[in-house]
Amino acid sequence: FSSNDLAIRVAFRVYLPFNPMDYSKLKNRPAWPFETIGVAIAFSPRLENILAEAKILANKFDATLILMHVGERTRNKEHKLSELLLKVGINEKKVRVEWNEGNPVQTLLHLCKLHIVDLLIIGAMRKENIMQYYLGTVARKISRKAKCSVLLLTEPSVTGTRFRKIVVNVAESPKTVHTLDTAIYFAKHARTREIVAASETHQPGLAMTMADDNTAGEVSRIRKDIREGAHDKVNELLHACQDGEGVEISEKQITGKPGYAIRAFASGKKADLLVI
Repeated sequence: FSSNDLAIRVAFRVYLPFNPMDYSKLKNRPAWPFETIGVAIAFSPRLENILAEAKILANKFDATLILMHVGERTRNKEHKLSELLLKVGINEKKVRVEWNEGNPVQTLLHLCKLHIVDLLIIGAMRKENIMQYYLGTVARKISRKAKCSVLLLTEPSVTGTRFRKIVVNVAESPKTVHTLDTAIYFAKHARTREIVAASETHQPGLAMTMADDNTAGEVSRIRKDIREGAHDKVNELLHACQDGEGVEISEKQITGKPGYAIRAFASGKKADLLVI
């Protein structure tokens, strides 16, 4: 690149986060359908697998693909990306590629808003200066702040992940009904056979509801009431969701520390996807 090209790239990096945008399009926007899928790409050994996964999902949802790289743009990277797109069968002329420098989290979040991305796919990205993967930190921050669904692929496959069993965390939140709706929408398109709606009960919180002077019979009754109450809440949520025709949906109550319990349950069930 010439010095002028470099100046343009640096200026773009500095002013990108402050570009005026019309955020009204994002307000009250439903979580689905997935019309635009964004893909965070890093030039790691898993890039081919990530692109293959993205292509498969874009075909299933009939979505447009936007590839987003946060880092220096070089001819070698452009050549490598073109080779991989051809290898996995993605028409380079039908995808948009965004090259940006800056903070990975802020830049990806901005691009998702700018292009009204419905689903952001993140795989194993790495810091190019120390050649180490940094999936954890970036993924956590994006998951908490993104205004779209985020799919974290920890083991992307060139043949595509088979989402046969999905576990959904049905926490007490106004967003849970939308989470279930989106999970059902995803399951229908991904040909998922089973969804388990799992609710967590924290053991210390359960113990606090029982006084020390409760009899064994009273403790048993309290436990039963809590289980039935949780069961009724989950059933109400399921009835408020869209029809899961073709997908078996069941309800499960689990105990343990919130977050850890659902992860252990999903692992024990050999789920292919955990939705939170």
